[in-house]
Amino acid sequence: MLKTSLLSATILAAALGAPAAMAQEKTEFKVAWSIYVGWMPWGYLETSGIMDKWAEKYGIDVEIVQINDYVESINQYTAGAFDGVSATNMDTLSIPSGGGVDTTALIVGDYSNGNDAVILKGEGDLASLAGKPVNLVELSVSHYLLARALDSVGLSEPDLGGVINTSDADMIAAFATDDVEAVVTWNPLVSTILEQPGANKLFDSADIPGEIIDLMVVNTETLADNPAFGKAMVGAWYEVMALMQSGDEEALTAMAEASGTDLAGYKAQLDSTKMFWTPAEAVAFTEGPELPDTMVSVAEFLFDKGILGEGAPSADFVGVAYPDGSVTGDANNVKFRYDTTYMKMAAEGSL
Repeated sequence: MLKTSLLSATILAAALGAPAAMAQEKTEFKVAWSIYVGWMPWGYLETSGIMDKWAEKYGIDVEIVQINDYVESINQYTAGAFDGVSATNMDTLSIPSGGGVDTTALIVGDYSNGNDAVILKGEGDLASLAGKPVNLVELSVSHYLLARALDSVGLSEPDLGGVINTSDADMIAAFATDDVEAVVTWNPLVSTILEQPGANKLFDSADIPGEIIDLMVVNTETLADNPAFGKAMVGAWYEVMALMQSGDEEALTAMAEASGTDLAGYKAQLDSTKMFWTPAEAVAFTEGPELPDTMVSVAEFLFDKGILGEGAPSADFVGVAYPDGSVTGDANNVKFRYDTTYMKMAAEGSL
């Protein structure tokens, strides 16, 4: 039943990708984001006017739109409603790229280092998940984290009492119900759920560092036809990174409040996030030797679950290109690209 629902969702994602508009030179852009500690800067970029400042520098307009449902934000990007979206490496590979939408990682913002977690209600350990239902966002990185957690104790998904697809917008309320025994989710939801009596964290992304990567991805053709879009986005992003790294309380407090916590709570979430504060750090990670290996592992997981793409014949179905020109997967079907061009411009001060 689960495999069928996952495959149906993949078919939907592929269908959504079909009507995406052809890219061309333009002056107005829209990007979507959803609440997560590493993506809160996007909301601040919109409300502070920093995005407007950088957009005006390049003679364009960039609208940053918050979408409450994370997977829905990626589906809307895949359908062509947005030029970019905040997404993880896994979800980019499975939904837009797997659906045929050529997508570029414009900004590699951070990797989760404890922000994603498997949480049990009551006493127990990972082995005690056997026979229990687990609530999570299907097709998301939560599914990947659960698989990695189960594998660490010799279990797999069939050993559970089922996986229940639950929107991130509903996760906190779901955990409070008697029917829900375990959840997998991300911050700020993790922090809120762990405040509830009996919440027991069993495993988190710090156990698999560098594997859950948080990105701003954009349509490859749109970026190619509109380099000003890439320059404005990256320039604005690293202006906010500098504010955050310096401890700017106004900026951090605004992000905290927007994510439903206070300054101390948001700082605690940042502590479990490996932020790439400078473009040089982001470039070094993106050009590092570990990234291709991580993406191969992610592709294998997605293929095993039947969610890599409609009709995917193998884990190599989607080609992933890296800054040095190398490719994992099918070099004739490259739909996911890590491009450090604009981050390097920021590092060189040439934006």
